[in-house]
Amino acid sequence: MTDRLRRAGGFAAVASLGLAAPVLGPALVVPFALIGLAAITVSSGPVFELFARPGDWEDGRLNGLAGFSLAAAALALLATMPQTPLPVGIFVATLLILGFGNLGMEAVRSQTSQPFLTVAGFVASGFVAGITGQFLVDLQLGGNTEWSVITFLAIVGALIAALLRELLYERDDPLVLLSVGLVVWLFAELVGTVPPVELVAALVVTVVLGAVSYGLGTASVSGMLTGVLLGVLMIVLGGFGWFAVLIAFFGIGGLSSKFRYGDKEQRGVAEGNDGARGTGNVLANAAVALVAVLGFAIVEGEGPLAAAFLFAFSGSLATALGDTLSSEIGGLFDSPRLITTLERVDPGTDGAVTWQGELAGLAGAGITGVLSMAVLPLGAMWAAAAVVALGGFVGMTVDSLLGATLEGGRLGNQWVNFLATLSGGLTSTGLAVWLL
Repeated sequence: MTDRLRRAGGFAAVASLGLAAPVLGPALVVPFALIGLAAITVSSGPVFELFARPGDWEDGRLNGLAGFSLAAAALALLATMPQTPLPVGIFVATLLILGFGNLGMEAVRSQTSQPFLTVAGFVASGFVAGITGQFLVDLQLGGNTEWSVITFLAIVGALIAALLRELLYERDDPLVLLSVGLVVWLFAELVGTVPPVELVAALVVTVVLGAVSYGLGTASVSGMLTGVLLGVLMIVLGGFGWFAVLIAFFGIGGLSSKFRYGDKEQRGVAEGNDGARGTGNVLANAAVALVAVLGFAIVEGEGPLAAAFLFAFSGSLATALGDTLSSEIGGLFDSPRLITTLERVDPGTDGAVTWQGELAGLAGAGITGVLSMAVLPLGAMWAAAAVVALGGFVGMTVDSLLGATLEGGRLGNQWVNFLATLSGGLTSTGLAVWLL
């Protein structure tokens, strides 16, 4: 057994102390606080050797164990608040997801270093541990929480934890623990029930498509995790129609980035990382869509606000797909012009456009509009499709304007993408209110 695997087993054992939460009640904070304080004083011996990370050997104290335990104690405090406490099941699930997720990841890593498989080991182990922890707590407390809700919270927690672990460092586990606990708590408050059919379909479809996207090279490991998480949330909180529009952007946009990639690379306009989308790229283009589906779920899909969230969602993704196709197709043609002055510039210049790229972008926005009309309850059919497409065109134009004026100086590419999708979503929403 490797040192990393033994250490992960030790942390999983500490996380398992959370299972005593229903028995300990308000005293839940005590064991984790004591472990955290003791870890700071331990500088040698078998306990130190079991839990020490490379940086702990240099500092002569168990910073990793102390941080993990004190973060658990902080969550325990939230779980013992007199009013609106963190549900005990979520507290236990959060600890087990991270503890056993890391253990599963290290078990896989002891056999292979393939990134996809090690992350899969984390998600699978964390997912099973999260479900188990919630069921055991529910059993002890005599509750009747639906298995579909428990499963949904476990998969969301496991995906968020895996994503954060992929983006951060091992020493950041306390931040991961607190973040996962708070976000899963949010979703527990947000969803009352989770339809079992939608949940199972969400898990199967998103995992398969995530694996395919990674296999085709259209997404990095972190980008794949982000896409799978977004897909699950779209299906469960919105429905299959929301997911269809989202996956159209991911699929068409991802394939367009691989289209004639060698030619783009020679011209200096290719996306980095061989065209694979990372978390930053995915969130920059889909953050507005995510907020829209959360808002839709909060208002329970009813009333004028629900319609506004639908158009904001569709308009933002029309922008994202239109801008992606405009850049990926337009970058293959010569004689681009700066959108602000129309002067000729080199291919790849921020804010440069070609007529071929603009047509491709309009096609992308139009595809999103027609698809949204077909699968979402937008109401006015073709007029709604036109509103979505027009919002997408406005958004991609804003992207080019920001690229020509602010990108590279005050704004990075991801902020430009976010602001463009926001403008596209708001434009579609405003036009819908005005015209429909």
